[in-house]
Amino acid sequence: MTKFITVFLTFLLMTSFSFAKGKPAVFQADVIIYGGTSAAITAAVQVKKMNKSVIIVSPDIHLGGLTSGGLGWTDSGDKSKIGGLSKDFYHRIWKHYQNKDTWKSHTKDEFENLRKGFKKYDIDKAMWVFEPHVAEKIFEDYINEYDIMVHRNEWLNRKNGVRKVNGSITSINTLSGKTYKGKVFIDTTYEGDLMASAKVSYHVGREANSTYNEKWNGVQVGVLHHKHHFGDMKMSPYEIENDPTSGVLKRISTAHPGNLGEEDHRIQAYCYRMCLTNDPNNRVTFTKPNNYDSSEYKLLARILNTGWKDVFRKFDPMPNMKTDTNNHGPFSFDNIGMNYDYPDASYQKRREIISEHETYQKGLLYFLANDPSVPKDIQKEMNNWGLPKDEFLDNDNWSHQLYIREARRMIGQHVMTENEVMGYKLVPQPIGMGSYTMDSHNTQRYITAEGYVQNEGDIGVHPKKGAYQISYGSILPKKEDCTNLLVPVCVSSSHIAFGSIRMEPVFMILGQSAATAAVMSLDKNISLHELDYEVLKEKLIKDKQVF
Repeated sequence: MTKFITVFLTFLLMTSFSFAKGKPAVFQADVIIYGGTSAAITAAVQVKKMNKSVIIVSPDIHLGGLTSGGLGWTDSGDKSKIGGLSKDFYHRIWKHYQNKDTWKSHTKDEFENLRKGFKKYDIDKAMWVFEPHVAEKIFEDYINEYDIMVHRNEWLNRKNGVRKVNGSITSINTLSGKTYKGKVFIDTTYEGDLMASAKVSYHVGREANSTYNEKWNGVQVGVLHHKHHFGDMKMSPYEIENDPTSGVLKRISTAHPGNLGEEDHRIQAYCYRMCLTNDPNNRVTFTKPNNYDSSEYKLLARILNTGWKDVFRKFDPMPNMKTDTNNHGPFSFDNIGMNYDYPDASYQKRREIISEHETYQKGLLYFLANDPSVPKDIQKEMNNWGLPKDEFLDNDNWSHQLYIREARRMIGQHVMTENEVMGYKLVPQPIGMGSYTMDSHNTQRYITAEGYVQNEGDIGVHPKKGAYQISYGSILPKKEDCTNLLVPVCVSSSHIAFGSIRMEPVFMILGQSAATAAVMSLDKNISLHELDYEVLKEKLIKDKQVF
């Protein structure tokens, strides 16, 4: 009862209402966070820990973004560089799985023996692999523990919903008619919608290598990293093999791919990080999606019939006989070339793109499990898998979050490039660290001059020093663009640098650091750009951020 009264009084203090017919409510807090990603949660927790009021305005119903949406095999790099609330999240995961009652389909020892050297993913009382519903529960635990106000299913009015006065945001409006007033705003969306609506500078696509003196940024024709390409398969792109007059197979572009190092509009492919299971007691059989068309996967059938056997290579194990299933190989779950419009698209157009991705990926699963063109051994193995009955209960066991690997990227006070990631340049005013490979997925599937199909854009280059610092300026807009906004997800970086920064543990790190800067600027009654970095750094270190 006491908690209820406290929450109710806080609600009254933070909001003003008019009961006049048609007049919407106005909500107010020191810090307004737009977005429901993992960065939103750590930012909100940090604001509350520093004794300021905060509201999360989330277009999502489920909190946590990709971390609770199927990406349970954490892309973490050097785990010793993950600190603060980000590390606390993975510690809470570890604590959850210390309870033997959480192991329902197999034991913890059985799970750790699934992969050679797997114990390295359970170190220092932190665990880096987990089921989606466990991640979501932990995010909700944060919300409850810190009495954080969350308004879900609230979508920013991107046309005229951001009010600015003298270069500062004073309020934002959502499509439901609600108004949110704050002193500092934090955009934690994967798309950067608040940033863009506030008229902050940003970029979409790949910059030319010459823009920031980089090697791995622009068009990468002829560069074949990882194993997500056709290599020397000499695979025909035509309906009738080696007959250009027969027409081109679906999902292959006939456009010129561009020249090495050039800028272009393309962004790396999206997919769902699927949670699958081979536990027959918890398995939902793959079904044919609406608008299924088996001809969409004709190229995949050709690949499989060459003897390619790596279909199941990225079924990475998670607790309770589940997986985080990611893209792997020349034709897989990445929906290459079908997302170019997404970053700046309307909500309706984005829904169409998301729906197309879902149909494509569900169709691929159904194809592998049922189509007669698929080799029998692969088909038999695929039919051991299905969607888990105990995940994503309100969405037919399918993830609620498409993997938006890249959308808009801010052009802020400091642009992170491969030169900082690789250790060639010092980073000014660091607020956290990254360490993962500069990892871009493919951006296009095209026809080579020799008449074969090939993928382009997949890059994997590891930082030479293993880890690197991330600048405060990379989450801060240029002063002339906005003085009270922080952007810890769509950070200011080149395409290829973002390929490393874009990992969920890093987003949580940057979310906490952004909130710290926000509160310190409020305490000192100065703009974010005037904040004394050394004072900020001292506070971040005190809160266990790693530099």
